[in-house]
Amino acid sequence: MRGRPTIYEDINIIKKAQEVFWQKGYSATSLTDLQKATGAGAGSFYNTFKGGKKEVFQKAIEERRIAFTVFRDELNKSEFPLQLIKDFFISIASTDEKEHLKGCIIANTVVEMTFIDEKLEANAVQILKDVEEMFTQVIKEEQTKGTLKTQTSPEILGKYLITFWCGLNTLRRMYPDKDVLKDQIEMQLAVIS
Repeated sequence: MRGRPTIYEDINIIKKAQEVFWQKGYSATSLTDLQKATGAGAGSFYNTFKGGKKEVFQKAIEERRIAFTVFRDELNKSEFPLQLIKDFFISIASTDEKEHLKGCIIANTVVEMTFIDEKLEANAVQILKDVEEMFTQVIKEEQTKGTLKTQTSPEILGKYLITFWCGLNTLRRMYPDKDVLKDQIEMQLAVIS
């Protein structure tokens, strides 16, 4: 006879765990926090996630990689991908205060995992580099089409946007105000106008 089915590996469970990591960080999140958030008992949790908290965290981070892949697909299909990138940044201003205080789980992970867990840090860094490359590619294509007039290197502008992203996720914690953030975002995006 088979044991109870494993029901805790679906994306909804990972998203629930991700929310805890996003709010508390990896180090401050306990197994009890994860079990409470996911509704999993200790036995079910360990049967599903044999790697424990670290495995759940890695899956939560990978979920963000998937979200960025979906965004990349949208950019590839769009007639105006540069505007889509701008809209992405501008939309940050209108999120609620709770979202502002969370920041970016990937950027948070890079900061938290430096000197703590080289593998988790490297994974988060790679995700940000992939997003940077996505930005760089769009900029390169828009310069080639003539829709982006700046002659600044696409690689420099891609790094600029990822630097802006990481800084914005600190700024939004300092000033979780729509108008302040919108003004700052629009000013920063002027470089790719």
